Amino acid sequence: VSAGTIGMALRQLKQTMSEKVVPVAGITAAFIFAAQMFNFPVAAGTTGHLMGGALAAILLGPHLGALVVTVVVAVQALFFADGGLTALGYNILNMAIVPAYGGYALFRIFKRILPNGRGGIVGATALAAWGSVVLSAAAFSIQWLFGATAPIPFTRVFAAMVGVHVLIGIGEAVISALAVGAVLASRPDLVHGAKGVALGEGTGKVPMRVFVIGGVLVSLAFATIVSQFAVDNPDGLEWVAETEGFAEQGAEHAWSDFLFADYATRGIENETLSLAIAGIVGTLITLLVAWGILRAFRERSPGATA
Repeated sequence: VSAGTIGMALRQLKQTMSEKVVPVAGITAAFIFAAQMFNFPVAAGTTGHLMGGALAAILLGPHLGALVVTVVVAVQALFFADGGLTALGYNILNMAIVPAYGGYALFRIFKRILPNGRGGIVGATALAAWGSVVLSAAAFSIQWLFGATAPIPFTRVFAAMVGVHVLIGIGEAVISALAVGAVLASRPDLVHGAKGVALGEGTGKVPMRVFVIGGVLVSLAFATIVSQFAVDNPDGLEWVAETEGFAEQGAEHAWSDFLFADYATRGIENETLSLAIAGIVGTLITLLVAWGILRAFRERSPGATA
């Protein structure tokens, strides 16, 4: 399902992707990777982190948004032992596809209801981002019906997953709204979800080079500084797994001894420096992979110019 959906997204992008969105997509991927390193506290001793699917879809459109978060999830699994290799299809579906397409659908609904302007875009982003997290939790619960290896009833898993992610979605809403608001203030022409919206006066348009450099610096700041304040408690899924008694079903990651496994740089004892180096490397890898894939894809697309 994940492979087919991402393949469909690539086919759609082949006809519609413009040159200027390539660096924006790379920055978006880098920012989402870096922001996911920061786990914020939630009630009941659990934490949450940005998913970014709705954010990416609102900035880039749902097809490119889903592809960007897929790159993030793949880099996390392959380089940082974060997300199982055999669970990659599930993680792409639940963290990239459902939040991007579902979140963007919610965004369009809320955009029609809210005032037509910058405030309406930011408000619709917040509501859609919150809803995308709930949709992702519900999707996981539905998959539990077909692939669970632990005898926990669907109703219990659904109630626990949706319940905790209703709270986690608040953090998602705040981060996504701030990010979209910042892009609207600097480069409103780069926000896919703002097309056709009267943004009014006071909306700047910084040079593209300045925007790209600023986006990279913000991403690196999240990866090296903000990540240091992450709360070391189980995230939503881990908390549900421990509470409902199926955490022991999980196996150790096949690449748990990799250089940057668990976002720590092997061989460096200083935890702050170890995390910062891993964050810088991960942010740059994600940026380059997303940018490189889309650049190559753009050059091979029909009508692309040298």
